[in-house]
Amino acid sequence: MKLAVNDLLSLEIMENARVRTGSSHLRERHVQWISAIEMPVENFVRKNEVVLSTAIGCGHDVQLFKKFVEDIIHSEASALIIALGRYIYDVPKEVVELAEKYQFIIMEIPWEVRFSTIIEEVLRELNDIQYKEREKSEKAQQELLQLILKETSLREISDYIQNQIGCPIIITDRAGIIQDRTEAGDPDDKWKYYNLKDGISIKKTSSPLPQDPMYQKFQMIELDGETILRLPILNASGDIQGYLFVLFPKDGEIEDFLNQYRVNVLEHSATTVALWLSRQNAIEETEMRLRSDFIQELAKGEFTSDEQAESRAKLLGFNLKVPYVCIAGYPENMELLFKKRKQHYLSYEHWLDSMIRYIEEEIYYAAGSLEKEVMMTYQGDKLTLFVQAKNNENPAHHFLDLVERRLRNLLPDVVISWGIGGAQETIAGFKTGFDHAQTALQIGRKKKGAGHRVLYENTKVDRVLLTLAQNKEMKEIIVSAIEPLIQYDQQRNMDLIGTFSTYNECHGNVSQTARLLNLHRQSLLYRLRKIETLTGLSLIDTDDLFLLDLSIKTWKLGLTETAIYS
Repeated sequence: MKLAVNDLLSLEIMENARVRTGSSHLRERHVQWISAIEMPVENFVRKNEVVLSTAIGCGHDVQLFKKFVEDIIHSEASALIIALGRYIYDVPKEVVELAEKYQFIIMEIPWEVRFSTIIEEVLRELNDIQYKEREKSEKAQQELLQLILKETSLREISDYIQNQIGCPIIITDRAGIIQDRTEAGDPDDKWKYYNLKDGISIKKTSSPLPQDPMYQKFQMIELDGETILRLPILNASGDIQGYLFVLFPKDGEIEDFLNQYRVNVLEHSATTVALWLSRQNAIEETEMRLRSDFIQELAKGEFTSDEQAESRAKLLGFNLKVPYVCIAGYPENMELLFKKRKQHYLSYEHWLDSMIRYIEEEIYYAAGSLEKEVMMTYQGDKLTLFVQAKNNENPAHHFLDLVERRLRNLLPDVVISWGIGGAQETIAGFKTGFDHAQTALQIGRKKKGAGHRVLYENTKVDRVLLTLAQNKEMKEIIVSAIEPLIQYDQQRNMDLIGTFSTYNECHGNVSQTARLLNLHRQSLLYRLRKIETLTGLSLIDTDDLFLLDLSIKTWKLGLTETAIYS
């Protein structure tokens, strides 16, 4: 409900008023303020303000009066009411033409009509409208509170909000994951993308919200050609836990849409949704913790019987009657990415929690797309997944292809290393699969670096080296062979270890090795002699060559670092 300029004419005090210009717009122009203004106008007139004036200071200077009216028009006032009789006796033709050009409303009143009485009457009308709006919004507040007390669904709350404001809405959590929307739409990928890209912020429009206190909680944004209002959803401590998006009508005006009632309803709605999300988050966090603890117990083989594990699994919605493949994942560069974006987040933990949630969402999406069961937990900086393996096949590569393809669109900078175990069919097999996946992940990160996948079954040679390195005598032999090279490389930065590895891969071909290393032949020969001198091993003796190669491969896996540097 708004007060139109036409409503002013129905006031008793305005019975002798005469409309000179803009009569066809009396019902369109709304009144939010009223004041008495004389020259100069400057920035004293607000939008939708009715201006009362005697035109004092203009005298009989038509151009000065015209400039005065022009300034009021450009201030986007609703109307100008001129008191005739002392300083001005008639509105000049030039001023009338100017007002008609801008479709601006000018009214004349007799000199004896007091401005203070007009202001009092208009303020009474405005206060009456505000009172009715307040009563209406308080009723909406009570109804929203009842929805929470009745523990209704978020959909019912969303539908109520839409009915009150007359626009579709979208509710997301702080990570940008849609919790509910009141109209069908595309998947929520674009919301997550923009939230990640700008730290939960979206490109602002070129037309900001009016500088009015009641608009300050809102942000006007553009997303894929749509104009959207965004209101933060805050928890009790004032932290953002989500957002309420209003899909603004394409042909509407923001000032017309955001009236006092809608502003109040949206603010009450944000509080209501905050209560709902807090309750839901508490439930989900409890469920996630129970699921996560169960998966960890399963992976570590802590169940005393199959019946105990299956009983717990059934309560949590898991199916242990199908074979699973264990996949271990390690996000490599989280701290580096946080440093690039930390200005948008309260803490690294807050940011990491959001990122892991994105990754988990994509993992669940991939599992759903492939119609596979998946169990997942994130503990100790690592992801542990158990993915259903139909017909004893290993679905890991196809599954991870889908996960990484989606993550490249959403999180292109994130690097994840993966270790893949074999398919397991028994309860005890979960621990075996977990151990194998962890071993494959460890070997892959040491041998290939970040961002690779390694199957446990492809690590036979590396596991042999791992087993050998556990033997005390073997460890001493390996250390004695490679330690001089490590120390020399640290002191001289000559990379003798890399030189030997390339030489061995070239089967002792000096010319080919020199070309690959971009070295002069004599420089390469000098390095090879230095390797023999430091290790006491001959590069033409097959046994010595085997021992040195074994030692370097073991060292590259990081299996003897403690012994070397202790």
